[in-house]
Amino acid sequence: MEISLNLSKKSFAVYGLGVTGKSVINFFEKRKIKKYQVWDDNKILRKNFTAKTLNFNKSLDKVDYIILSPGINIKNSKFKKKLISNKKKIITDLDLFYLIYPKTKTIVVTGTNGKSTTCKVIEHLLKKNKKNVKIGGNIGKPILDIKIKRNLTIIIEASSYHLAYSKYIKPTYAMILNISRDHIEWHGNIKNYSDSKFKIFKFQNKKDYALLEKNLIKRFRNKKCLGKLKIVSSESYKKIEKKIKNSYLKNNINEKNMVFVYELSKILKIKKNFFIKSFNNFKGLPHRHEMFLKINNIKFINDSKATSFQASKFALEAYRNIFWITGGLPKYSDKFYLNKTKQNIIKSYIIGRHANFFKKQLSNKVKFKITKTLNQSLSLLFKEIKKIPKGKEITILFSPSSASYDQYKNFNERGNHFKKLVRFYAKKFF
Repeated sequence: MEISLNLSKKSFAVYGLGVTGKSVINFFEKRKIKKYQVWDDNKILRKNFTAKTLNFNKSLDKVDYIILSPGINIKNSKFKKKLISNKKKIITDLDLFYLIYPKTKTIVVTGTNGKSTTCKVIEHLLKKNKKNVKIGGNIGKPILDIKIKRNLTIIIEASSYHLAYSKYIKPTYAMILNISRDHIEWHGNIKNYSDSKFKIFKFQNKKDYALLEKNLIKRFRNKKCLGKLKIVSSESYKKIEKKIKNSYLKNNINEKNMVFVYELSKILKIKKNFFIKSFNNFKGLPHRHEMFLKINNIKFINDSKATSFQASKFALEAYRNIFWITGGLPKYSDKFYLNKTKQNIIKSYIIGRHANFFKKQLSNKVKFKITKTLNQSLSLLFKEIKKIPKGKEITILFSPSSASYDQYKNFNERGNHFKKLVRFYAKKFF
């Protein structure tokens, strides 16, 4: 399915004036598209667009397309009835991109965990291979901010929020890294969440590629997707893993990401030796299993990006003798199934305004203390680790298993505050 959209003949309603919404408006302005209305539920954000917000409600029935920003849930909107009755018109900035640039080569990465790291690893590999490549979507620039050139490959991180209302997404290469319970309070149930992820395969043709693990193949085939299916397995990657000289990529947490990247590299006909050498100087993303400090045998890991227990579980399984700082704004459908992982945890510190949720999850599983703030947690924690015999390997893991919004603007601010406090107490105690 290839459609090249003539913007000048279409009208739009842009709902959401955050980063994505503003990107759409800038895109329109550069192309002198005037037939659009805008709205945001936040009065401050729509203040600069007063003329364009008049009669937004009525415009929903008249426009050709309604462009929804990621995260806006029509079930909670003041325009709920209009949006539901006009659901066929709803698209995202990703759809707009594919409608305008149907022939641009894209690699779309989605999944519950590991999306951003996988995108950055792919970008690193292709740049080392002298490919013209850009990265966008949920990481990097909004997709419509990217300047399109010949022979460009765009790597797109697609979240379930982005995909929930997408209708025209058609990647050249598409991969679902994993699916576990997440954002259920937004999607309603695991089926809706999973269905949003599988949209990346819907419009692929026989020339496109779909990368999946074995456990998702049946569903792919039931949906009668047309892309060339490549089953991703760790067997072939394990044969070369020892040759990769990068401790960040060789840890258990990133192994699955690398398995997908290796499979993609084979499709792109990148030589094995080149693949191995490409990652010698790759550095991981901040706030994602980021070991930013080591004092004697004590590792300090900043995993602020972990916004669900499933995301934290990767780190809890990868390390031993863990002092685990958790807490924040929880996803109330989340369940903490620690199982054998609890053997790795010495003690947990619970921060945030929702301590009772985490208390219930951890009771009778691991030792814990409610400390409310990162500052208090680290003040107590450093006193404890100072008493531990020298030579014993210890991991201080900040993996909140929750959103940051109860105490911080975002996971970046939260992670940076953790690192700042750790360095302060490290100077004081060591």
